[in-house]
Amino acid sequence: MTEGMKDFGQSLNFYRRFATAFILAAAQLWPASALAGSPSANPGGSSLKDLSLEQLGDVEVSTASKTPEQVWKTAAAIFVITQDDIRRSGARSIPEALRLAPGVEVARLNSDEWSIGIRGFGSRNSRSVLVLIDGRTVYTSLFAGTYWEVQDTLLQDVERIEVIRGPGATIWGPNAVNGVINIITKSSQDTHGELVSVGGGSIEQGFFDTRYGGGNGHNFDYRGYVKGFNRGPQFHPDRGNYDRWRGIQAGFRSDWEMDPKNTFTFQGDLYRVGFGERVTATSYTAPYKQTLDGTAPLSGGNVLAKWKQTGAKEDLQLQAYYDRAARHEVNFGDVRDTFDIDFLQRLRLLKRQEISWGLGARAIKIHDIEVFSGLTFQPSRRTDYLFSAFLQDDIDLVRDRLVLSLGSKFFRTNFTGLELEPSARLRWNVTPTQTLWTAFTHALRTPSDAEHDFFLSGFITVDPSSGLPFFARFNPNRNFKPEQLNGYEIGYRRLLGPKFYFDLSAFYNHYSDLFSLDITGSPFIENSPAPTHILLPAEFGNGLVGTTKGIEFAPEVKPIDFWRLRLAYSFLQMRIKEAPNSQDIGTAASVEGTSPRHQVSLTSSFEILKSFDLDLSYRYVSSLTAQQIPSYSTGDARFAWQVGQQFELAVVGRNLMQPHHPEFARDPGPNSEIKRSVYGQITWMK
Repeated sequence: MTEGMKDFGQSLNFYRRFATAFILAAAQLWPASALAGSPSANPGGSSLKDLSLEQLGDVEVSTASKTPEQVWKTAAAIFVITQDDIRRSGARSIPEALRLAPGVEVARLNSDEWSIGIRGFGSRNSRSVLVLIDGRTVYTSLFAGTYWEVQDTLLQDVERIEVIRGPGATIWGPNAVNGVINIITKSSQDTHGELVSVGGGSIEQGFFDTRYGGGNGHNFDYRGYVKGFNRGPQFHPDRGNYDRWRGIQAGFRSDWEMDPKNTFTFQGDLYRVGFGERVTATSYTAPYKQTLDGTAPLSGGNVLAKWKQTGAKEDLQLQAYYDRAARHEVNFGDVRDTFDIDFLQRLRLLKRQEISWGLGARAIKIHDIEVFSGLTFQPSRRTDYLFSAFLQDDIDLVRDRLVLSLGSKFFRTNFTGLELEPSARLRWNVTPTQTLWTAFTHALRTPSDAEHDFFLSGFITVDPSSGLPFFARFNPNRNFKPEQLNGYEIGYRRLLGPKFYFDLSAFYNHYSDLFSLDITGSPFIENSPAPTHILLPAEFGNGLVGTTKGIEFAPEVKPIDFWRLRLAYSFLQMRIKEAPNSQDIGTAASVEGTSPRHQVSLTSSFEILKSFDLDLSYRYVSSLTAQQIPSYSTGDARFAWQVGQQFELAVVGRNLMQPHHPEFARDPGPNSEIKRSVYGQITWMK
């Protein structure tokens, strides 16, 4: 047994004892009658025969407006990934589940790293996409984006994932440039009882999920969970199996219905992850440049409290959370504590007018740890902040048919002065199941710590004439400006009879002040930091401009009650170029070529004899020209057997069409390739 498996086994034993103690203690605190009226214990979830296509438009979503509204009444390109979609896909992580949404570019770099983009600009950190879990922002200002390897929760407790394709700046503020992903978990009222799920296979070498929930049978409900996993490496041409990935996470949620109008939610999570990575380490002393493999300990936790009051003419919401994230990677360290508070009020003033407004504040205390001299933050201790306000007016021009929404976000950060993000949206409900909408939005991606406080050095060579090492260094740019977007959208969704539903959207985006790598001078000899070396000065700039345009088409068909077909197609055209007077070193082509021009996915779901589920999926992704990643086709399959009311046995195959294939480039070293894999799973729910 490897050392990694020994460590995981010890962690598994500890958390198994913890989960058992939690369940026994909770059982003593709450009487058995508290479980009366709990949802069905069937681990298989909803039957295909019970799911109508009309429900797709009737689903209430909140990401587009921060308040519940039906998809039919949403003037945005929104897609909802339901709990049943997640379960039937066999996804074991949030990025895998996001493959179900049209227009979302999901590429796996290796076992534990992902690139996710919406409408272009896919990258390791997804810098143009704002990501939230139950309204808690997990987008970080460190390198601008989301570290997907630590964004986790018990997937069985996810109610839905709402994906907004296109800017959501007026509601959510900065960094909601190309899209918003909001992962929403179930109320604890809907998770009474016990759940245990275990499994393993080739890449998914071992995992377990446990949860217990209950309540007092009146107005208070709760749950607690523990989960863990151990994932093996992907295929590496040089056999450098650095990307093993293991983790453990525990959390809780409680919901208190204070009275018919007021509810209070309190929840939290703790995690620890062993993150296998390969990095480049640069130092001004020999050997100057190293490629290092190692396992980085990542840890953190959060607590969130939310109060809601609903009424006939007024809704109020107050939310506050604390989040701690600690990254101790092989080449640097970062520890940050985030404190956030957000207030929202919605007022129904007249019969045809509704005002929404809100205020928010966030402070992030940061400590960066220097491991190598070629990668440093100065100052190493600092505080980021964000103050924001928003105002939106929804005007019913034609009652229940034509609605105009006008609004703007106002914010200020330690990187920017006062900024505005205005928007205008028009929605026309042609019929109760037919919606046409259009929108304009101005959105901003704010500077990050990397652009404002980061020194990044790269070793080039040893100068043959002087014998001195030659480096290029990107210095921080305290004048780095926010990236700008003006976005134009139009969309149409319709239900045609009981068997055919489709959603169509098109967009045109104009970008300015995009991130660039700029050369700022000629090489010179530098003595500090020692030893003496030759330096080519550079900085992070705003030297690129560009446009994107495209369409997204997502139809669904139910030919017969037990068969459901879902198709998604997206087309993207990117044009990125240098702005006038730009000093960029030529990165425009690399930005333009990191997103696929075409994406196609097809999912076919069957229900056989009520006890058997079969889900087959196919996806095609066109080439990434800048990265020399060829186009690929692959497919997944899941077969599940419902054994009575409490057990489900499932077998899942991933990437079945070839032994391995690359999806996204990474540096250093040769590209990893994603392997064909299979795993089995047993789930018990009571």
